Amino acid sequence: MSTIRTSLKPRKAAVQARSTATVEALHTATLQVLTQQGLIRCTTTRVAERAGMSVGSLYQYYPNRDALLAAILEKHLLEVAESVELACSELLGKPVAAMASGLVVAFFAVKLRDPAGSKALYAIAAERGGAELVRRITTRMVAAIAAMLKSATDAHFDDPVVTAAISLSAVSGPVRALLEGHTPPGFEKGLEQQIVALLRAYLQTYQKPA
Repeated sequence: MSTIRTSLKPRKAAVQARSTATVEALHTATLQVLTQQGLIRCTTTRVAERAGMSVGSLYQYYPNRDALLAAILEKHLLEVAESVELACSELLGKPVAAMASGLVVAFFAVKLRDPAGSKALYAIAAERGGAELVRRITTRMVAAIAAMLKSATDAHFDDPVVTAAISLSAVSGPVRALLEGHTPPGFEKGLEQQIVALLRAYLQTYQKPA
């Protein structure tokens, strides 16, 4: 396991502005090749060509394609986690109805900003160390949601962590189904409002008596 994890680590961190720009270019190019040509054709040669650099330059930062794929997956998941955490921090001390709406809006905004990219990243999430990364990021989001729920002004949750995990699944499940094409025609119409209503109804079952 340690060998696999090591092989997925970048060769060096981008600390200078030029290095940071290079890494960003590689990430953008990787996602473009992945979404346009698929996982099989997403090679380091094609990524380097799309980024406008040599394969040798790419290898200065990433030892192989899998390390590069792991990097863009991690970047995406961190963006999702940070969006959820920010929303939760802004919703501390609010009623559960506001929490439901704010959480759904924040999650949808980051996941559906680039639907093709999000869909492509689902394809690699189960590989290349992705499962462990998804677990870690999910734990982080559940913790943020649980902290938010504990602060609700109009509800009490006996087990905020379990409620948070169910809430996150209720929000993320339909989005993934939509992106992967496992939904009937018209599913996406009003989906955000539908999930807000679903989550709000669930959280309001824990409301304190008036």
